[in-house]
Amino acid sequence: MSAKKNILMLVGDFVEDYECMVPLQILQMVGHQVDVVCPDKSVGDTVATAIHDFEGEQTYSEKRGHNFRINKTFGDVDESTYDGLVLPGGRAPEYLRLNSRVLEITRHFFETDKPVAAICHGPQILVAAGVLEGRECCAYPAVAPEVTTQNCMSIPPSDTFDNAHTNGNLVSAPAWPAHPAWMREFLQLLGTPVHVE
Repeated sequence: MSAKKNILMLVGDFVEDYECMVPLQILQMVGHQVDVVCPDKSVGDTVATAIHDFEGEQTYSEKRGHNFRINKTFGDVDESTYDGLVLPGGRAPEYLRLNSRVLEITRHFFETDKPVAAICHGPQILVAAGVLEGRECCAYPAVAPEVTTQNCMSIPPSDTFDNAHTNGNLVSAPAWPAHPAWMREFLQLLGTPVHVE
């Protein structure tokens, strides 16, 4: 049996619904503690989520999702107490990356080589934190130009957007169809056994 891990998840309004809710539930299911935080939010507050889908248009569609509950006050975060970081996608990363504390927290996980899981637009935070130099990262295709500005190889999504890529302490994926692969690889980085018969 593996040890319980403490995981930090950074979210904001219009985080992608599946990309916060599903990883939260998977990580809780295997016994890990997940603290969900958002700048300027406290325990019991919520963020609005967005549901992104691929319905044949030139880009994804967006609909209002659920209210996603914050279970830890952002100002109380001590990143040194966490074993891993989850960065969901959606609209939130485009403005979360403007928060200097978010970037400081993110850098900590790379400086200490702790597991980081980023999906979809989540790598926008990694770019802003300056942690992708010389790495490989999979992201939503619209984020690829940002990823490559840091001498980072952008790993393209599969035709079905269900692939994940691990490079050192970072596991990244293009969108929510990759949840099985993305979370399986993140759990492996955390040292949590994943048994497949």
